[in-house]
Amino acid sequence: MQRAPLGRWHDEHVPEYSWPADPYPDGEKHIRSWPETIAMLPLGAQVTGDVIARLPFGVFIRIDSMPDALGLAEITTAPCRTVLPTVGTRVAAMVIWHAEQNHQVKLKLTEWAQEGS
Repeated sequence: MQRAPLGRWHDEHVPEYSWPADPYPDGEKHIRSWPETIAMLPLGAQVTGDVIARLPFGVFIRIDSMPDALGLAEITTAPCRTVLPTVGTRVAAMVIWHAEQNHQVKLKLTEWAQEGS
């Protein structure tokens, strides 16, 4: 099955995607620490971290204060035509949701909130 082309703008502005070889170096520790993650990162909490993966739908972030937690800032929370930050970029974000099914902390990048204002 072939993927439909996304267009020239997309090809120019989102040229690479990546996923770390091991996003969970401690195995399933992120699952065991999920209750602590929710308690330490309530909705509205401000966090910082590094982009560790970049995919068409958003960026994954290793959160500084909770290294066993995986943050996800989805492109749907960004202003139109936003360029995703690259792997290794330091970002600030706000916790907007806890995704229980896959143990992810949903984030909205601070710069996206400012651009959308």
